[in-house]
Amino acid sequence: MTSSRRGFPGHLDTEAIRKDFPVLDRVLHDGKKLVYLDSAATSQKPRQVLDALSDYYEQHNANVHRGVHVLAEEATALYEGARDKVAAFINAPSRDEVIFTKNASESLNLVANMLGWADEPYRVDSDTEIVITEMEHHSNIVPWQLLAQRTGAKLKWFGLTDDGRLDLSRIDELITEKTKVVSYTLASNILGTFNPVEEIARRAQEVGALVVVDASQAVPHTAFDVQAIQADFVAFTGHKMCGPTGIGVLWGRQELLEDLPPFLGGGEMIETVSMHSSTYAPAPHKFEAGTPPIAQAVGLGAAVDYLSAIGMDKIAAHEHAIVEYALERLLQVPDLRIIGPTTAEDRGAAISFTLGDIHPHDVGQVLDEQGIAVRVGHHCARPVCLRYGIPATTRASFYLYSTPAEVDALVDGLEHVRNFFG
Repeated sequence: MTSSRRGFPGHLDTEAIRKDFPVLDRVLHDGKKLVYLDSAATSQKPRQVLDALSDYYEQHNANVHRGVHVLAEEATALYEGARDKVAAFINAPSRDEVIFTKNASESLNLVANMLGWADEPYRVDSDTEIVITEMEHHSNIVPWQLLAQRTGAKLKWFGLTDDGRLDLSRIDELITEKTKVVSYTLASNILGTFNPVEEIARRAQEVGALVVVDASQAVPHTAFDVQAIQADFVAFTGHKMCGPTGIGVLWGRQELLEDLPPFLGGGEMIETVSMHSSTYAPAPHKFEAGTPPIAQAVGLGAAVDYLSAIGMDKIAAHEHAIVEYALERLLQVPDLRIIGPTTAEDRGAAISFTLGDIHPHDVGQVLDEQGIAVRVGHHCARPVCLRYGIPATTRASFYLYSTPAEVDALVDGLEHVRNFFG
């Protein structure tokens, strides 16, 4: 592993942080130490989160909201305490606006289905339009396609510029008086692009459209304020922000949550039930049918505590410096083409690239033999690959525990790939 001689800003004590993540000490093939560059797919988990999960199952495991015994009350306090932590983390006006789901995909499906079943003025039907973007993760494309097919609504989308930005030149033509919802990613999981909030929200508000934001690649990486981005709904997931899998979040404006119908029916989301009809509990429980992901929520609360103690501004500054260095080094690799913005401004911590005519799967396999974990494929963003005429990309993604030495290892590994394939 080549050691970088470049001075690196000391935003974080990365050496101390890495000690919190047991998996980063793993030694893989032929004694090679793990270089984990796949945090956009899922982040690693610190001991603090692992300990919180273990403690819950060992000491407090019970179902929530349904018992008067000690364990049930403790489990309920931990579960609802996690909701308080998440609400504070994203600056939600009310804890009741935070809905726990399985993941961001479920959060976005929840919104799409609510709008399909809603009464006026929120109903999506054959006289209305839905606007998304070409850079979306499949989780923010397919639910809207399904809704359009079911209701007859027209689906439209923003295209992409050659440098991986949204093409907003036709914003007034795309978002019209017929537009019912505009749904877009705040940060692309494949291009790394951070999208402009103000211009899209301004136009949506002009025509009275609801704004849905997929913040899965933003909330883990920077200080996030749901009140500042002018959205009506925000979705993100726990496993990309040091939390466990199986827990996601949907934030929605309280007045919308009060007016919109539930998606799933079952226990806990009801107020009264008879054989003829039911009435529903207030939000957030109205949208959390059945036994919720209790342990996962506790783990997410611990992750929020962990990230907050470090400081999201410091994490963002560290990642910006890492990405800036990574772009500089990667652009020096012969035959390497970055798919997306080539500067660190207005971009996140994921960098996708191709390497000459070598298939990304081959690149990933040779890197894996050197202990370097990257993601290969279309990253659940196939329309982006089609837009740029490529079958797939190799993606390196960084987080608070990433180091300049790991960037150097990646660059050295890519040189090995080039030599291997001649």
